Amino acid sequence: MPAPFLDAAIFPIHVSAGSPGGPDWPAEIVPLSSGREERNSAWSAPLRSYDAKYGVRTPAELYEVLSLYHAAMGRLSGFRFLDWTDYRSAAPHQAPTATDQQLGVGDGVETAFPLAKRYSFAGAHHDRRITRPFGTVLVAIDGAPQGAGFAVDMTSGTVTFAAPPANGAVLTWGGQFHVPVRFDCKLDQISLRTAAIGDIPSIFLKELRE
Repeated sequence: MPAPFLDAAIFPIHVSAGSPGGPDWPAEIVPLSSGREERNSAWSAPLRSYDAKYGVRTPAELYEVLSLYHAAMGRLSGFRFLDWTDYRSAAPHQAPTATDQQLGVGDGVETAFPLAKRYSFAGAHHDRRITRPFGTVLVAIDGAPQGAGFAVDMTSGTVTFAAPPANGAVLTWGGQFHVPVRFDCKLDQISLRTAAIGDIPSIFLKELRE
């Protein structure tokens, strides 16, 4: 039986705004006698981690985190987290548009398309699967924004059209998204009662692979 995910639970956003973290691509690096290296990674996508300690500024915020920790039963259940450095289909400072990211290409048969965000640099790219969108998801067909005719599953990040898009139709999307995470630490309630907020232990969060 899979561990539960509290889809309605969002890590306090005023705390996440001050929480450092981001993606990690693990790599095995073997130095050779020649001075060269052999580099390899078994992962096709990174996992993100965060430390919420630095976003906690008041005892009230600390209590919010502690309340979520109890509701999630510690490390058992997942929940949503807003990564302020990367939470939109385009850059964080740009408002989403319906043509930000490719959703797929119609074939006249398929109706369901998963959300993804592409990161490109110098001809290389990585496609990130988006599973926890929030707010309004914008969709366009051949550049024309669609006001109806589709539904978005906000718990899986899948767009389903009422009718299959025409063969060759270019589908795009834009919007905002959360990162699915869980606590990756044990919180001792007594140690968190200190009046010195800066002295609280790290509150690690880890992205969930879905």
